[in-house]
Amino acid sequence: MTLTQTLFEVIDMRSFSNLWFWIMLALIWSGASHRVLGVPFDMVARARRFGGQSERDLVDLVRINVNRLLHVGHVAGSWLIGVVAFILSSLLLLGFWYGIEFAQAVALLALPLSVVGAMSFATARRIARERPEAELLCKRLARHRFWVQLIGMVSIFVTAMFGMYQNLSVAPGF
Repeated sequence: MTLTQTLFEVIDMRSFSNLWFWIMLALIWSGASHRVLGVPFDMVARARRFGGQSERDLVDLVRINVNRLLHVGHVAGSWLIGVVAFILSSLLLLGFWYGIEFAQAVALLALPLSVVGAMSFATARRIARERPEAELLCKRLARHRFWVQLIGMVSIFVTAMFGMYQNLSVAPGF
């Protein structure tokens, strides 16, 4: 038996039965809901609670991240949309037409994250257009975070259901 055969036998390389996939799924959605438009959400809570310098820091950091996001969108937006569409359609085709489990797992991660990315860009455009004060900015970031968390919960639920189905369908005896 070769080293690679031993590794593949000891470590289950199927995505939905691999503990590392589920850890990565949890970490990705935890990170996505903690950083709203690139701003750590504890800064939003601190700005709401203490005001003053915390509010000014939040407004400055949001302005910097919004400008950065909008610059990337304006410079490479159409290319990014094309590349993301190509990658997502390739993953969906490989995963759900050809039945490649790794592509299914990556598609179930990437598809909702692309929705969050589009939502973040829309929120950044709205913030840049309206230039809200600190209180309204905190509310807007909290609302954005709520929707990111909701998409994350639905994504984790759908991935878990599909993963259980996959694991049960390849289990011996079924």
